[in-house]
Amino acid sequence: MLFELALFLFAGILAGTFSGLVPGIHINLIGFAVVSLSISLFAPIDSIYLIVFITSMAIAHTFIDFIPSTFLGCPDTETELSVLPGYELLKEGRGYEAVILTSKGCLSAIFILLLITFPLIFLLSKTYFFIKTIIPYLLILSSLILIFTEKKKKNAFLVFILTGFLGLAVLNLEIKEPLLPLLTGLFGASNLILSIKTKAQIPNQNLSLTKTKISKPLFCSLIASPLCGFLPGLGSGQATILGNTLAKNDRKGFLVLLGATNTLVMGFSFISLYTISKARTGVAVAIQELIGKTSLEILLLILITTFFSGILSFFLIKYLAKFFSQKITKISYRTLSIITLIFLSILVILLSNFLGFFVFILSTLTGIYCISKKSRRTNMMGCLLIPTILLYLF
Repeated sequence: MLFELALFLFAGILAGTFSGLVPGIHINLIGFAVVSLSISLFAPIDSIYLIVFITSMAIAHTFIDFIPSTFLGCPDTETELSVLPGYELLKEGRGYEAVILTSKGCLSAIFILLLITFPLIFLLSKTYFFIKTIIPYLLILSSLILIFTEKKKKNAFLVFILTGFLGLAVLNLEIKEPLLPLLTGLFGASNLILSIKTKAQIPNQNLSLTKTKISKPLFCSLIASPLCGFLPGLGSGQATILGNTLAKNDRKGFLVLLGATNTLVMGFSFISLYTISKARTGVAVAIQELIGKTSLEILLLILITTFFSGILSFFLIKYLAKFFSQKITKISYRTLSIITLIFLSILVILLSNFLGFFVFILSTLTGIYCISKKSRRTNMMGCLLIPTILLYLF
C-alpha cells in the first residue's frame, strides 16, 4: 500500500507541475477530470489513492505556478499579485530570487499548517459564525487602506472602482471559468502588451540570493489566510491584501506573504472540509465528491501528503527556477510575449468561449488604462473585492 501511495503522490506532483507551468491550466480542471473519470476509467482505483493524487497535485501547483507569473507575466487565478513585484525583480535580473521567495513562503506555510491544524479546528468550531458576519467590514477596511496609502488617491480610487464594476459585471455573466479572462486580461495580457510595445529587455539573471526576513510576512499570512480559507468567495489574492494591510511588506516580503498565503488557503480549505463540511476550493470539492464526509483519518492522510509533496515541490521549483533564469535571456522576450499572448487568447476562447474572449479584451484594455494611471496594481484587485463585499452585504 505504501508503494501505491508514493506512486500516486509522485504522479500528483507531476500533474501539479504541468498545471503550474502551463498558463491557464488550473488544478480545478484536472481535479474535476479525476472525479469524472473515477466512475469510469478510474473506477477500479481506491478513492484513497485518488485523494493523495489530488492533494499532492494541489500543493505542487501552489509552488510551481509562480514560475509563469514571474518569468512570463501570466498569472493564475491565485498568483495575479505576484506579477507586480515578481516581474519588477525579473527586470532587475532577480527573477530567480523572486520565485525562491514565493517558494520559501509556500514551504514555511506547510510547517505552519501542520502546527496549527488541530488548534484551528477547535477555534473554527467556536468562532465560524461570528467571523462570517464581520468579513465584509474587514474587506471594506482593507480596501480603504489600500486606497488611502497611495500618493495619488483619486487615481487609486478610480482604478479600484473601475475594476470592481468590471469584476461585478463579468461574474454575473454566464461564462465558463470567468476568472480566467478577467484576471488574465487585467494582470497578464496588459503586462505582455506593454512589454511588446516598449520592447522590454530582460537582463541576465543573477542566481544569488539576498537575506530576507520572513517572520513578518508569515505572521500576516497566518492571520489573514484562515478567513479566506474558510469563507466562500475569498481566495489567496484577497487574503494577501488583508495580510499586507496588517503590516506593510517590501517587495520581497510581499512575495513571501503571497507564497505562504497561497499554500495556507489551500491547506485551510482541507480543514474547512473536515470541520464544517464546506468545500472552499475546487480541489476540496473534488475530494468531497470522491468520499463525501471527511473523516479524521482522511484529514491526517491529506496532511501527510501535504507535508511530503511540499518538501519535494520546494526542491523541484529551485531546479525549475534556475533553468528558467538561465534560458529566459537566450530568447527574444518580445517574441516570447507575443507567443504567450496568442496562447492565452486561444486558451480563453477554448475554455470561456467567445464571450469570454470579449471579456479578455475588455479586461486587457482596462488593465492597460489602470497601469497608465500610475497607481499600484494591487488596486486592480477591486475586481474581486467589490463583488465579494457586495455578496456579503446583500
